[in-house]
Amino acid sequence: MQEFIYYNASGLDFPISEKIFVTTNIDETKNKNFLISNSNDINCELVASEIDFYIKNSQDNLSDKIKNVSELYEIAATKYDFALDVSDNLEISNELLLITNTQEQYKDFILGVEPNDFELFNIQENILKSISGTIGNFQVTVDSDGKEVVLNVSQIVYFDYKEKHRAGVYDPNLSTIEEVLETLKNNINSYSYKKFTTYDANICQYDERRVEICSACVSVCPSVAITKDDKRKKLVFSNVDCTACGECISVCPSGSLDSANTNRDALFELSHFYKNKHPLIIPSKMNISTLEVPLKQNIFPFVVDGEIFDEATLLTLLQISGSQIIYFSDSISIGTKESITILNDVYQKRFGVDAILLVTSKEELQEAIKAVDFVENSYFNFNQKGLKKREVFSFRLQKIVGNDDLGVVTTGQFVHYGTVKVKDENCTLCMACVGACNVDAIFANEADFTLRVNPSLCTACGYCEVSCPEKDCLTIQRDEIQLQPMWFKENILAKDKLFACVECGKEFATTKAIEKIATLMAPIFAKVSETKKRTLYCCEDCKAKLMIKQGLLDA
Repeated sequence: MQEFIYYNASGLDFPISEKIFVTTNIDETKNKNFLISNSNDINCELVASEIDFYIKNSQDNLSDKIKNVSELYEIAATKYDFALDVSDNLEISNELLLITNTQEQYKDFILGVEPNDFELFNIQENILKSISGTIGNFQVTVDSDGKEVVLNVSQIVYFDYKEKHRAGVYDPNLSTIEEVLETLKNNINSYSYKKFTTYDANICQYDERRVEICSACVSVCPSVAITKDDKRKKLVFSNVDCTACGECISVCPSGSLDSANTNRDALFELSHFYKNKHPLIIPSKMNISTLEVPLKQNIFPFVVDGEIFDEATLLTLLQISGSQIIYFSDSISIGTKESITILNDVYQKRFGVDAILLVTSKEELQEAIKAVDFVENSYFNFNQKGLKKREVFSFRLQKIVGNDDLGVVTTGQFVHYGTVKVKDENCTLCMACVGACNVDAIFANEADFTLRVNPSLCTACGYCEVSCPEKDCLTIQRDEIQLQPMWFKENILAKDKLFACVECGKEFATTKAIEKIATLMAPIFAKVSETKKRTLYCCEDCKAKLMIKQGLLDA
């Protein structure tokens, strides 16, 4: 099977790689399957619209253009190889609920409905109590003369719908009744959807924590694709309701959420195609098929599904390309926007230029194309496969800082960094904070009995703060990145030495822990006997021996 095809009825005015089957006759493609195509007219696994966009607009010389067209096919193939966005299908019955506010809305809708189209139910909005479930299996609770009744339907038409987007709920006011009816009928024949995100609960800042530390993904999700089960402290995912916007990925502090279509490992691999090029990031929601804008030499499009870039993936692309990036989107996610602000502040401090030129219109894009340039001494790369999001960002940012002190960069509402502070005199090295940190920012060094932190890995979630049992001990200096060498190194927060058993001399616990327990319990134990008091300073074995001895003496 030939993997790549280029189809254009008008043909091409320059040659391209023999790996790509070129045709001007659509009939030549019948009964053939291809992996990557430039056109929706071809039966293929993935359409790369950026190919025609590049061919139409690029001002690269001919040899570069031939090579770059091949690379655009390879980029699309790499995306396909990494993709985990598995498709699924739902069975949709013809049971339809119509929710209206006026009799006119009901009459307008019914005019377009044929008798056998749907099994139709109709209610007024004022008796609606709740909607749960998903398309194909909605449970709608209504108030019927003071009693709750549940209606089971597959799809809903809801005039003046004001809640979060929910697949299978359609508001004719946002389009037309005719368009809604066509969608409803098409869904009955076949409704398919994809899994757009992956999730690692092990590093989630919400999952199974005693108190709510983070639920940023829930707050930014425009649909009901991510909700909270506050009782179990679990995130609940509805793949069928996901709009693939990428908002949740862009704000996830630890990287527990990732794109199933183009994950972080994929973005790392794809970044290598952009070495010595000016990356032009364009979310696939942007219609570039009719966009005509001259692309000066070395500008290379990077089309992705959703706003899935964060500070780590953006910095990876920046350093591998060695260039500024143009980011073209008319509605950028809040997390990506904050990440861009952070990186622009960093690049201004080190290189005196913005890292990323964020543009929202054709006019702004034209100006950015003129301005974009390579950033001298900014290239850096290493094998980051298998590393967590924060580890990647830390290692790459450390390269920029070097041995200098570039000051402080503040972070925003969703993208958080911070520095843990501990009062050594109040810390007993109980390690509650170590157990609370699931990104390994705080850890214990058993070799010298120290509590340490790597500030560059900290998400400033605060769970260590609420887990610390000591009063006035652990705090977090939030929402700042310190651009100086010690911010990337292991900082000692507290230190202690082992306590030796007063009976056998065996070291068995930290001195601070023993002293704290003894301070609390010694007055109580002394009332029983001095021997019992002495057990507070004994190892487990000697404690038992002394207690037996105490029992014999009492006898």
